[in-house]
Amino acid sequence: MKSNINFLLITVILTTFISCNQKPKDDTPWVNLFDGETLNGWTQLGGEATYAVKDNSIVGTTVHNTPNSFMTTDKMYGDFILELDYKVDPSMNSGIQIRSNSLPHYMDGRVHGYQIEIDPSERAWSAGIYDEARRGWLNPMTNNPEAQKAFKQNEWNHYRIEAIGDTLKTWINDVPAAYLIDDKTAKGFIALQVHSISDEQKDGTDIIWKDIKILTDSLSKYSRKSTLTPINTKNALGVDELKNGWKMLWDGETANGWRGARLDEFPTIGWEIKDGILTVLPSGGEESAAGGDIVTKELYGDFELMLDFKITEGANSGIKYYVDTDINKGPGSSIGLEYQILDDARHPDAKLGNHDGSRTVASLYDLIQADVNKPMNAPDEWNTAHIISKDNHVEHWLNGMKVLEYERKSDDYRKLVSESKYAQWPNFGEAEKGHILLQDHGDKVSFKNIKIKSIIKE
Repeated sequence: MKSNINFLLITVILTTFISCNQKPKDDTPWVNLFDGETLNGWTQLGGEATYAVKDNSIVGTTVHNTPNSFMTTDKMYGDFILELDYKVDPSMNSGIQIRSNSLPHYMDGRVHGYQIEIDPSERAWSAGIYDEARRGWLNPMTNNPEAQKAFKQNEWNHYRIEAIGDTLKTWINDVPAAYLIDDKTAKGFIALQVHSISDEQKDGTDIIWKDIKILTDSLSKYSRKSTLTPINTKNALGVDELKNGWKMLWDGETANGWRGARLDEFPTIGWEIKDGILTVLPSGGEESAAGGDIVTKELYGDFELMLDFKITEGANSGIKYYVDTDINKGPGSSIGLEYQILDDARHPDAKLGNHDGSRTVASLYDLIQADVNKPMNAPDEWNTAHIISKDNHVEHWLNGMKVLEYERKSDDYRKLVSESKYAQWPNFGEAEKGHILLQDHGDKVSFKNIKIKSIIKE
């Protein structure tokens, strides 16, 4: 009898031990992105690294003399939760692209977007967030030693990636890794990267992915809380941008560094600073009739300027550079070279100008028309303007596409000026330095992420 009791007691203890150590059943309604047998639903972009299916896994293999390669989902994803396992050769660098795109106008179709890093090197930044072919590092692992230690060399590693709204969160082997708030891109494909290799690196090294699954419904139910403090990139610079000499031209909260073009301080009416967005308020479409233009207090010579802007239907505004606020103190806007901001489809200015098309969006106002195939987003969607001026060579970019270029002070440039509304201003646009200006044209237009890099002549 005693032996039976002991047997029952041991059975109960073993059963309890086993049940306590079993993982709880995962009832998440996952959808597999990989069928385990084929690459159906996937397309390779970029380089020519090889991808093959073996043992229910996708195997990516490095080759020499080719750029980064990406095996991309044919379907685009916005909000989702993604989980997968991978094993990587210690000599490799790789990553998982999310919300990424390949657009003809952007670097000839180069894959760009958020990358969840796979980094087996001593740096150990796996599960950090890098912005491929754009801004560089957004959420490195410098201040997260626990996540750095979580990576398993020469073993399978597990990633969980959440992309919900403007919030991106990652875990590596269930350790919180990255927590980023960034609204640059809302939707794109998912891709498995095989990084390019140098001539010194051995080719034929592998990275293997398996159990790739995604959730796109009921995300709030399944989303996990992260113990990390988020990194917010709105009106802030990334790690690589700081290293490369960029600085914020607007802090996202105050009027510091700016004043009215005809005032000593920032306008008290006509402009609104709210939720990290700088907005010129509508006042009937008249030029500089309410708060007026605003300018930087500093002057800039050679520079790169980037900012995000959003128009409303029928809106008109502009970004001016090399502005001299002592010129044209009468009615209207201050004088300077202008990157036009306009709703081409609805504003009559699109059909005006002394040179055909020279008042359309991203054009050099009244002088040079921007590329007619420019990638302008619809009203109430954000766009990115980029202006580069170096050694009198100037470029206008819109959403990653160069839409025009010209040479300041050249004979061709001066001829264009002589045929324009600016002919009355001697040496128009030829100043060595000037203010950056955001225009009040009486229509509602918003700005954010305003940053500048002064180019130092060597």
